[in-house]
Amino acid sequence: MADHVVYVLECADGSLYTGYTTDLERRVAEHAAGEGAKYTRGRTPVELQYHECYDSKSAAMSREYEIKQLSRRRKERLVGLE
Repeated sequence: MADHVVYVLECADGSLYTGYTTDLERRVAEHAAGEGAKYTRGRTPVELQYHECYDSKSAAMSREYEIKQLSRRRKERLVGLE
């Protein structure tokens, strides 16, 4: 796996959260334990729906921004929820 990962979680309330990490397993566990981003703390349990790997932080951060700009419907298509 590449060093830089962009991921999408589905929260318990059905919302989608997009983030960046260098350790996907650890980061998903943090979110699940309520220790991740402020957004996901009150929306557990969370489930990893999608991830993409990149060789550079800048590429991953650019992709994270792109995904965050997508409409809900386009995000659902991306992660296969539609």
